[in-house]
Amino acid sequence: MEEVLKLEGNFTLNLFRNGKKIDERTLKNLITNAGKAELANLLGNVSSPVAFTYLAVGTGTTAADVTDTTLEAEIVDTGLARASATVTRVTTTVTNDTTQLLKAWTATGVKAVTEIGAFNDASAGILLGHQVFAAMNVISSDVLELTYKFKNA
Repeated sequence: MEEVLKLEGNFTLNLFRNGKKIDERTLKNLITNAGKAELANLLGNVSSPVAFTYLAVGTGTTAADVTDTTLEAEIVDTGLARASATVTRVTTTVTNDTTQLLKAWTATGVKAVTEIGAFNDASAGILLGHQVFAAMNVISSDVLELTYKFKNA
């Protein structure tokens, strides 16, 4: 029997206001070509690969594409700038088969968040996963929590 390795990304985005969840989105996302190439580097320890440990949100509305290398309009202010995530392994089907990135931001301004991405650098780096969705309207003091999971599908 032949084994097939196919990476799938899923994310859950939660919005909390005054301690209460007011919005939740769970969607599949697109894995980029550059992300796949860097994963191959990680598997073989080729070309000084760097793990994907950063999460970012943005306001872009152009559909995600496998050729994307950045978010269309990454947010760099209002407390929602790209940040290091807490990275763990969790079990989906087989023990520790899923990498999970988790980050919660506290907003200091108003934004209509419409895209998310996972990167391997704090300011540039390679975009592994990307998705665009209907606006999630964030206001000051809201907590935006992103859980990103990458697993063998």
